[in-house]
Amino acid sequence: MGIFFKLKWFFKQEKRRYIIGVAFLALTSVVNLVPPRILGLMADQLNQGYISWQEYAVLIFAILIAALLLYGFRYFWRKQIWGGAAKLELKLRSKLFRHFMEMDRTFYQRHRTGDLMAHATNDVSAVQSVAGEGVLTLVDSLIMGISTMVAMIIFVNWRLTIVALIPLPFLAWGARKLGDQLHDSFDKSQAAFSRLNNKTQESVSGIKVLKTFGQGKQDTEAFTQMVNDTIKINKKVFKWDAMFDPLGTLLIGLTYTITIIYGGIMVAKHTLSIGQLVSFIAYIGNMVWPMFAIGYLFNILERGSASYDRIEKLLAEKPAITDDGADQTITSEDLTGDLRFSIKSFAYPDEPTIPVLENIKFNLKPGQTLGIVGKVGSGKSTIIELLLREFDRYDGQITINGYDIREIPLNVLLREISYVPQNNYLFSTSIQNNISFSKVNADEADVIAAAKKSDLHNDILQMPGGYNTLIGENGVSLSGGQKQRMSIARALLKQSQILILDDALSAVDAKTEMTILKALNKERQGKTTLIATHRLTSVMNADLILVLKNGRIIEQGTHNQLVSANGWYKDTWSRQELEEKVGE
Repeated sequence: MGIFFKLKWFFKQEKRRYIIGVAFLALTSVVNLVPPRILGLMADQLNQGYISWQEYAVLIFAILIAALLLYGFRYFWRKQIWGGAAKLELKLRSKLFRHFMEMDRTFYQRHRTGDLMAHATNDVSAVQSVAGEGVLTLVDSLIMGISTMVAMIIFVNWRLTIVALIPLPFLAWGARKLGDQLHDSFDKSQAAFSRLNNKTQESVSGIKVLKTFGQGKQDTEAFTQMVNDTIKINKKVFKWDAMFDPLGTLLIGLTYTITIIYGGIMVAKHTLSIGQLVSFIAYIGNMVWPMFAIGYLFNILERGSASYDRIEKLLAEKPAITDDGADQTITSEDLTGDLRFSIKSFAYPDEPTIPVLENIKFNLKPGQTLGIVGKVGSGKSTIIELLLREFDRYDGQITINGYDIREIPLNVLLREISYVPQNNYLFSTSIQNNISFSKVNADEADVIAAAKKSDLHNDILQMPGGYNTLIGENGVSLSGGQKQRMSIARALLKQSQILILDDALSAVDAKTEMTILKALNKERQGKTTLIATHRLTSVMNADLILVLKNGRIIEQGTHNQLVSANGWYKDTWSRQELEEKVGE
């Protein structure tokens, strides 16, 4: 029953709804006592050999009235209790989604997408069942069971009632023992479901890679093995779950046996009438549900408890990057000055003894462009991650117009940064909606202007639906270059103070690259631009170029200065220039 205590915050909020629902549920259980009593009266009159048509009509009419009342009462309790369960589902799903939106990069490194989806679907549904079927089963079984026992005692015989219900304590004891086993088994089952869900998501998302490398058969075999493992784990759940019904059936059969034997003896001794025995047997029929409900209830509660624990554990995690200590008076208008980096050292949290950046210092004025180049792993993306506040723990300071970015509210800082990564994410909607994602109130003219600046407009006009063309999941119908240009258009539409291009032109040809860079130079007047790239032509017009190696700046200056320095930049420039000529 601990799950009800865990959900007391919700039942307190929805107190009125559940009081009304339980009241109608109680009325339903009380009215359910009427038909067995009427059957007993009819049996006694028939046993006496006389019943008038008028009496018969009255009894039938009473049963019809009871049926109509049951119909109305059941409607109202279902509306209240099932409505409450749906509201709990809404609250939990919304709470989880908001939590996902608040969490940072390290959270998503620890948790797989499929696992998070399982929490938001399967686990939430299990908890919802507690507020719906769980409340129904608990209240209905208690009220029906108690009211039926009271009716047995009042309308039939208290001795027969006590003797017939001797098996009940054994059912409660068995349900308790099986419930503990079910909780542990279901917890493992939910974890197995999460792993299977994640495997499915990864395989579907990576279907092109699987087919390209001919790994479809091997991946299918791995998936089949995971399904078999999940089935083995679920078999344990079903094993413990399956023991409830036979236990209930055995004890109910024992109750009927005791009733027939002991009740028959009482009828033979004339201490009980035939009608009373008929009513008692009908009342036992009402007790079937409460007896079976014990097992069913434990199933629901243990599943819900295990799932709620998993959800609570997830919600208990806190983001490493927060607005604690931020100056809430800082606004976007305050972020129009210099961007200054002064990082003595930075190491990733999972490897705190290995610095990935050391002595990174530069200053950019509004309207200037910074180029960041170097080999893979040199630290280019790490500089960008720090500016985006994906990590806050570093020795040094990053300021915008004199404000430390750790003191700027996240919503203000990120509002003034547009970021275009190499691996862009596009939504499975229209081209116009994807571009206007960064500025939802943008009109069509703004979207077209942004597309022209990223040299995408002509490509869009050649598509079947123009700007209304649906691009499929993550832009599956587009080329790599079109995806990058669409992401650049989305970033330009935002018109933020800082624009970051992280190898965002790697999939476009040299001519298109020059067109985009020319548009950027015109568009970004008075605004700061950072370009991290392997292709040096992307940064040749930058005001400052940093050459990184192993997290350190080994060269810096303008394009002409670096070419004259005869260092790594000069060698790489010459090699790329030769490759371009050979390609032509």
